[in-house]
Amino acid sequence: KKAIDINIPIRKTPPPPPHFLIKNVICCLFLLLFLALPVQSQTPIPTVPPRLTNPTSMAPCGLPASYAQFDSSATVTTFNMTADCVFSRWAVQTNLAFLYFSSGEFTINGNGYSIIGPASRNTSLYVGDGTSGAVLNLNDVTVRQAGDENAVITVDGGRLNARNVIFRDNHSNRVLTVNRGGQVYLENARVLNNRGVGANPAVFSLGISSALLRITNGVFRGNTDFDYFIEFAGAVELRGCITLADGLDNNQRPGGALTDSRGCPKRKKEEKLPTATATPRPLAVTCPVLSQFGIAVHATYGLASGVQCQRLDGGGIGIQSIVEAGFIEAVDIWGYVEQGIEVCFPQSGRLLFLDARTMPRAIAPLESTVVDGMTCASIASPGSIVLMPN
Repeated sequence: KKAIDINIPIRKTPPPPPHFLIKNVICCLFLLLFLALPVQSQTPIPTVPPRLTNPTSMAPCGLPASYAQFDSSATVTTFNMTADCVFSRWAVQTNLAFLYFSSGEFTINGNGYSIIGPASRNTSLYVGDGTSGAVLNLNDVTVRQAGDENAVITVDGGRLNARNVIFRDNHSNRVLTVNRGGQVYLENARVLNNRGVGANPAVFSLGISSALLRITNGVFRGNTDFDYFIEFAGAVELRGCITLADGLDNNQRPGGALTDSRGCPKRKKEEKLPTATATPRPLAVTCPVLSQFGIAVHATYGLASGVQCQRLDGGGIGIQSIVEAGFIEAVDIWGYVEQGIEVCFPQSGRLLFLDARTMPRAIAPLESTVVDGMTCASIASPGSIVLMPN
């Protein structure tokens, strides 16, 4: 057989250009690098939680244990006091407030306890930084033994809402100063036994026309060495029953607007009291006797001003439903009661008022506050105050 040669033409593919090879090499390297990386979690990285401007530890009383500044990024905004807080024992930032709230809203629930001190050129609480809308809600607390040449509390462009707050035994140039558009709303305030120091001392001061101070129901008693009750360039509003017993009633240094609509309830002229049938009561000073039972009585013009007190048993109360409900204590108050009388019981509970101006005596709930651990209430007409279980 004869071999036959068959020539089939073969088309040869030309080699790729150099730049194509370089691209493939780079892609392979990126692929190898990706496969060599560890598997990454799809969980997002957690963000750092907001912190206090000046983080601080808490004291056993429920407030910070040292100087602290708070702003709107603070993680703690409500403080519940569990005991008296004594600032004078702790380190205090020189010439600054012990607690400084520069922005945001915060609440201090005093639960009847006291914020004490500091007493060396320092302010206890400072609200606002001159421009911010910082808000501090201050409830059921006593602020005492603070000040020196500064104010006990300064509100600087912020807002203070204070309910059932007592300012007592402070030695300061101002009990409260309001600056740069600050606003203060005091409800059921008691300003007792404070002493003014320094130049031109005043109980309250509003340093600029845009500041506002509103007081609704208050008692001012035993305050000495103050030149002015209120020194103001802003707006002052006095509402409800406000008792001034310090000779400062009309002693203001006005430069702004004063709205005075205060007035304690007074007995109507046409109202007649029931004729007394009991034996006339003695005119002796009887209220201090109640202290042996732990009951404290305060009168605006002193216990020797004509007010009389008597501790009652079930027969003295004379209302069977109250006796059967298990009343804890009862005190009858008569005489010069219109001046304003405060009665405090060592036990806790709710209070009832038995109005001596009606026969039989009308029963009404009586608003109470906690002062230094005692249950207290104020009256301006004769009757009996009965402490009932909660």
